[in-house]
Amino acid sequence: MRIVIAGGHGKIALRLERLLADRGHTVVGFIRNPDHANDLVAAGAEPVVCDLERASVEEVAEHLAGADAVVFAAGAGPGSTRERTMTVDYGGAVLLADAAEDAGVRRYVIVSSMGASTAPPADTDPDFALYLTAKGEADEDLRSRGALDLTILRPGRLTDDPGTGLIALSEREGGGAIRRDDVAAILAELIAEPGTIGRTLEVVGGDVPVAEAVKYAAARSRS
Repeated sequence: MRIVIAGGHGKIALRLERLLADRGHTVVGFIRNPDHANDLVAAGAEPVVCDLERASVEEVAEHLAGADAVVFAAGAGPGSTRERTMTVDYGGAVLLADAAEDAGVRRYVIVSSMGASTAPPADTDPDFALYLTAKGEADEDLRSRGALDLTILRPGRLTDDPGTGLIALSEREGGGAIRRDDVAAILAELIAEPGTIGRTLEVVGGDVPVAEAVKYAAARSRS
């Protein structure tokens, strides 16, 4: 498969690129900063300079030509302005979807966030509340499109601890932490699992091996 990852230099994306390249896939990563290109090459991915905050739909669609799947793993990141949270976490996801439709790429997997489906509690940090709002609005926009084979993955609190390969994955997990290594492993399985199309899945650390958890989630969608 040819898989294009938006946010190609992110912590999850670099892990995912290594996994996919090791499995023999052709991986392309979008980056804003050309200085990050060597990191993607080291991960086995082809770097493409494409800034989703500035590119047109047509420009992005050109980069998606021939792709089998796209993954939105981009984010404005901590310390970003409130404006960038909306232009990246919401606007970037929508732009990538528009371009995927133009390029005829149906498979779309997005990294969202647990908590994006409901209004944040009143005492939530305003910047984090906006982040959840942006993620939630992006999810809703993508769900409304009939031309995408969409899977939404909503991880819990992300950590950089070494992955365990053990997770809890379902439509409602309630809360908890998940290691970025394990999120990347889940994404690698989801991309090629058509049984998760149309699903919104939450994930935290657990006791089920990643591949088994994804297969179980897919089987439940068919039951």
